[in-house]
Amino acid sequence: METGFELGFASLSNEVADRSLAVEGSLPDWLAGALVRNGPATFEVGGDRVEHWFDGLAMLHRFAFGGREDAVRYTNRSLRSDTYREAMRDGEIDGQFATGGGGYLRRIRRLLFDEPTDNCNVHVARVGDALVAMTEVPRYVGVNPETLDTLGEFAFADALTGHLSCAHVLPDPHRGETVGLLTTFGRPSEYTLYRLPDGSRSRERIGSVATGDPAYLHSFGLTERFVVLTEHPFVTTPASFLLPGRDTFVDHYDWKPEHGTRFHVLDRETGERIATATADPWFVFHHANAFEADGELVVDLVAYPNADVVDGLYLSEASDWFEHGRDGHLRRFRVQLDGQAVGSETLYEGCELPRIARGDRTREYRYVYAQGAADRDGNHVAKVDVTTGESRRWEEPGVFVEEPVFVRAPDAERPSDRGVVLATALNTDEGRTDLLVLDGETLDERARAPLPHAVPFGFHGRYFPEW
Repeated sequence: METGFELGFASLSNEVADRSLAVEGSLPDWLAGALVRNGPATFEVGGDRVEHWFDGLAMLHRFAFGGREDAVRYTNRSLRSDTYREAMRDGEIDGQFATGGGGYLRRIRRLLFDEPTDNCNVHVARVGDALVAMTEVPRYVGVNPETLDTLGEFAFADALTGHLSCAHVLPDPHRGETVGLLTTFGRPSEYTLYRLPDGSRSRERIGSVATGDPAYLHSFGLTERFVVLTEHPFVTTPASFLLPGRDTFVDHYDWKPEHGTRFHVLDRETGERIATATADPWFVFHHANAFEADGELVVDLVAYPNADVVDGLYLSEASDWFEHGRDGHLRRFRVQLDGQAVGSETLYEGCELPRIARGDRTREYRYVYAQGAADRDGNHVAKVDVTTGESRRWEEPGVFVEEPVFVRAPDAERPSDRGVVLATALNTDEGRTDLLVLDGETLDERARAPLPHAVPFGFHGRYFPEW
């Protein structure tokens, strides 16, 4: 494993509170909220190392912008979840995505009697006035949005349940609600879509889709009128969780390309399934955006030819995967509401973690910002104009950038790219992480704020203008 990869998967225990960061360059005076990021940071407990990137214990990072050219304040805290406290007490991390199956009988006990992990290391969301850390099971942990102190289990004020929870909930600023997804195993299994009105803690069921072999769903698409559930063929048979021979959660999923990838379209108001259309088999982690145009649905996402990327992110395989594995490509799918077969085209090769301006969600848009695919010496930030096909990139030798978050200037109208791109970046030459502030139009570097330590490779974050 190269030095950069080693540093990106090294545990971080150092925590700082409201640390002022020296800013090289200048920030726009309108940037006055906070970027909060989530991801794994503890990979070893009791002398044992987790097996998969997705299984590290969660840490949150907050970058607060003070409305001045030289003001960034940084806080980071490990999430004190039940899983974290038990790991520190018992000296082992158990029951994660691809680590610590614990044997057949122990798995049965956990499935039937125990709570799933609350190691919420994937994403963050605002629910009412609360900041909530999320993962891929329906357990949520509340966090103080300023100090990042763990506040304990977060409970919604409704009766919706499921075995899995999509950590990519989609806030829709145009309709004042957030849309989410739960998966329930059974005969048949079911995907349940819900809405959460802004300011509420009570989710409302939109509709559901029954399925025989539920897929591993990490995200979905949303237009003004429809939810687009992209059911790729990385699937499980729920009964397999009761059988010996497969120890971890992801062991129970298999790639079945003969299923193809199905796009289920549900009406956001009635919950009625409007169409199901099938495409070639693709594996999908992340959607960029979806919108309605000329009587069809346009769905932009990062697609892989198969699910090998899941195995490629085992820590023992990561270096080889990042250097030789099949990269994800930003692709555009056009879904007809009469259920015709779905075609697609490539918009950009070699990227992940696509982001757009918050105000562009569910609408026809122009710009995607994404993390470029890694090579031996780093990766890049990509900016893709999905209208013209033109692209730009920012890169620097020895630097591995993470998810880029575009913040549009408050006086800029859609679909302007006037604003800034916020991205944390592992600087392997300096042995630390930097916060980058790039110009949204040119990707030129406007500012950089070095952190006091190296942050392990993380997952997702949001910019909160109010915090």
